Amino acid sequence: MSFTTIVKNEVCSLEFPILENIAELSGFIRSCGKYSYDKIEITIENIKVAKRIYTLLKNIYNVEIALDKRKMANFSSKSLYVIIVETKVKQILNDLSVLDDFKNYIESPREYIIGSIDEIKAYLRGSFLGRGSINDPSTSQYHLEFVYDNKYEAVFIQRLLNQFEMNCKIIIRDSKYMVYIKESEKISDFLKIINASKAVLYYENVRIKKEQKNNTNRLNNCEQANTDKVIATAMEQIKYIEFINLTIGLNILDEKLKETCSYRLKYPEASLNELSQIISIETNKKISKSCLNHRFRKIKEIYEKIKSTS
Repeated sequence: MSFTTIVKNEVCSLEFPILENIAELSGFIRSCGKYSYDKIEITIENIKVAKRIYTLLKNIYNVEIALDKRKMANFSSKSLYVIIVETKVKQILNDLSVLDDFKNYIESPREYIIGSIDEIKAYLRGSFLGRGSINDPSTSQYHLEFVYDNKYEAVFIQRLLNQFEMNCKIIIRDSKYMVYIKESEKISDFLKIINASKAVLYYENVRIKKEQKNNTNRLNNCEQANTDKVIATAMEQIKYIEFINLTIGLNILDEKLKETCSYRLKYPEASLNELSQIISIETNKKISKSCLNHRFRKIKEIYEKIKSTS
C-alpha cells in the first residue's frame, strides 16, 4: 500500500462538521469530477475515498447515487469505482460552487465555501483526495503534488496552500498543471492541515531518522576530510625533511628544528596538535601548536632555498 493511500485512508476515517464537509466535497468535485447539469460522474481508484464521497453526497443532499465497480484497463487486477448522480445535479453543482446558474465554470469557489481557515483546510483535504499524491519519505525524495487538467484550479490551490506559507510552485507537464512541494517540513505541515495525524507521526519519525543519518554522514565526511588533510600536510613536511637530509644534512639545523624533524619522522600520521602534545610530554618542555607550525615554516623556507639554488 502506497503512502498516498495510507494518508487518504486515514483522512477518510475522520468526521467533520457539515460546513467543512461541503468545502471538502467542493474541493474534490472541482478537482476531478466530470459534470454537466444532467449528471455528475466521478471515477475513483481508492475504495475508501469512493465511500467517503458517496456518503458526503448522500448525507448532505439526500440524492440517489449509483456506485459502479469496474476493472481497470490493460489487464490490471485493480478496480475503479464510479459514482454517478443524476438528481439535484444543478443544485449540487451550484451549491458546491462548481457551475453558476448559466452553466459556466466558476474559476474560484464562492466565499462561503472557503470562508474560514477550517473550511480552507477542508477544501485542500478534498483536493488532495481527488488529485493529490505524496511520496513515502523512507523510500523516495520528499515530494507532494496535485495534478490538474484545469489551470484555474491549479492556480487557486497554489494560492490556498501559500496562505499557509507552503512555498509551492506550478509546472506544466504533459499538458497538465502540477502544483508541488519539495520541502520536507512543508509537506509535514500539509499533513497537519488535512488532519492526518498518524501520517504526521510516521513522516516526522522517518524525517528525523534521515536527518540524523545525513548529519552522521556529514560528520564522517568531515572527519575523513580532516584526516586526509592531516596526512597530506605531514607527507609534505616529511618531503621537506628528507630533501634537506639528502642535500645538506639535518645536522646543520639548530636543535629545535632537528628535534622537530626527528619527531615528524617518528610520528608521520600525527596532526600538528597531536605532535605538539607528544613533544611536550616526551621532552618535558611545553611547545604549542603555533610554535611547532612556525618551526615547520622555517623548515619549508630552508627546503625552498635549497631548491632554488640547486
